[in-house]
Amino acid sequence: MAINLVKGQKISLAKSDGGALKHLMVGLGWDLPLIKLQAFDLDAFALVCGEDGKIDDFKDVVYFANLTHKTGAIKHLGDNLTGAGDGDDEQMTIDLTRIPENYSKIVLGVCIYQGDKRNQHFGKVKNAFVRLVDSDTNQEMCRYELSADKRFDGQRTMVFGEVYRRNGEWKFSAIGEGAPEASITPAFAGTYIR
Repeated sequence: MAINLVKGQKISLAKSDGGALKHLMVGLGWDLPLIKLQAFDLDAFALVCGEDGKIDDFKDVVYFANLTHKTGAIKHLGDNLTGAGDGDDEQMTIDLTRIPENYSKIVLGVCIYQGDKRNQHFGKVKNAFVRLVDSDTNQEMCRYELSADKRFDGQRTMVFGEVYRRNGEWKFSAIGEGAPEASITPAFAGTYIR
């Protein structure tokens, strides 16, 4: 059964049988607005960080313009520009077994493409969510309902959470922090560069 996350909540990514989780899928979904001329383009992203929480360069950012991390361990499966359709509108896969030891954290987030120019923010997005799924069992582990959180009114970028390595085990922490920037480059992601 999936956990509906709240800000600051932490969960282990160990399987119930005691085994280690190996493959994750991050799903992002949202619905078309009532006024179809104002379609929202939400974009999922991942920042692959070292122990200091920083990235070396923009090659450590996985998003619509860089679909595969340089290690091959994280892949963005394509950009959805409108949110049309049911279920996940964008997905990223993460192979935790292929993440080198020099990376200890994966920051997961969502931004609204050109949200500042279009006067769009998460307070106007309909039925937006981010979820984490065990790809090997297709079991949803946790979900964050973006549209239900009024703290994101006026925010165009949101850090959903972090998958991080501690004592050889992968864990997840719900961050739930917003920012007014509407892009992961360079205003937002730039703060993560060493």
